[in-house]
Amino acid sequence: MIESRAVLPEGLRTVDEALHRTRFRILPFLGPAFIACVAYIDPGNFATNVAGGSRFGYRLVWVIVAANLLAMLIQTLSAKLGIATGKNLPEVCRDRLSPRASLLLWLQAEAIAMATDLAEFLGAAIGFHLLFGWGLFPSALLAGVAAFAILGLQSWGFRPFEAVIAVLVGLIGACYLAELTFAHPAWDEVLKHAVTPSFGSNEAVLLSVGILGATVMPHVIYLHSALTQDRLVPETHQDARTLLRYTRIDVIVAMSIAGLIHIAMLVMAASTFFQKGLLHVDSLEGAHATLEPILGSASSTLFALALLASGLSSSAVGTLSGQVVMQGFIRRRIPVALRRLVTMLPAFVVIAIGVDPSRTLVISQVVLSFGIPFALIPLVVFTAKREVMGPLVNHRITTIAASAIAAVIVSLNVFLLLQTAGLV
Repeated sequence: MIESRAVLPEGLRTVDEALHRTRFRILPFLGPAFIACVAYIDPGNFATNVAGGSRFGYRLVWVIVAANLLAMLIQTLSAKLGIATGKNLPEVCRDRLSPRASLLLWLQAEAIAMATDLAEFLGAAIGFHLLFGWGLFPSALLAGVAAFAILGLQSWGFRPFEAVIAVLVGLIGACYLAELTFAHPAWDEVLKHAVTPSFGSNEAVLLSVGILGATVMPHVIYLHSALTQDRLVPETHQDARTLLRYTRIDVIVAMSIAGLIHIAMLVMAASTFFQKGLLHVDSLEGAHATLEPILGSASSTLFALALLASGLSSSAVGTLSGQVVMQGFIRRRIPVALRRLVTMLPAFVVIAIGVDPSRTLVISQVVLSFGIPFALIPLVVFTAKREVMGPLVNHRITTIAASAIAAVIVSLNVFLLLQTAGLV
């Protein structure tokens, strides 16, 4: 609870100081959601959206819109838990659940983190490969060096790290804005399918679950609750409410940007590939190679540059999430560099044995969707408890909405499992 907080660590400011020592009140509160939103535009999104757009046109735009709205609510709940308790979600799980349950949650979270890191690091390697024409293995080595460099920015505090992440997000957005000027999408069709739910085939359901896994990311549900711990600390209940109000703005702005980029990925693939009858451009390399003769060399370069920025930024954020998960669930830490090195290994194995990297990215996103309930259900349960949240406890309608979201996600995953087993 707020009253039991310890003395503020050096470098942190109170909410009152943040409000009165800056000209633009919102600025001190911006940042955590921009780090979190990187997970929503990672390389897995490129793979699922290229596949979805090339096969089904604009039909799955509504899935992205819905998933992004869900993400806004989920990330707000995660941040609110951190504000109310001063702890991250894994720490609250460790305090409130049995040791066995915490251990099992940690093990599944680490497995999901491996799938996350695989997608993000592979994406960065493919980005270097497409941009410069190097082999995948040396590209992966360079991606590793770049990822270590970005993580090293934390030694100068959270602001330089946040600034670099924000620049990379801006770069991705600028690349896709330029891509859309080349692609000339049918905006009336985009708007129609943004509000008209439809699947049309079992394969569309599979890709929709992949898009959901690539949008609502389990590791960033854990992470966002931790990002509030290292910034502004509320000293009173009123401070907590003020911090939550500005946090909602941070989430809405960051997630809206991520959602628009996410939609732009699918729209670009739909207007470039599907509309021209190229229904099987389902790999990043194929998309890059096909873009040049259709839209010109500039478009393929922008695609590779956006993929590279996405892979580098999301791999750094994924490593931070892994640290939060381990520290929170089992009170253990390993050096960030060691964690980054270990999580790189599966990507190097995939590259070395010649597995299709784009297909691996899509499958990794489906795996991620299975990890969402294990993060989301505890989050909903804890934020609905007054003894945990105090005055920031969820309103009843919030709990109902979040519970419905969890039920839909679990149902989609069960359907996908039955479909994979050939039972439906």
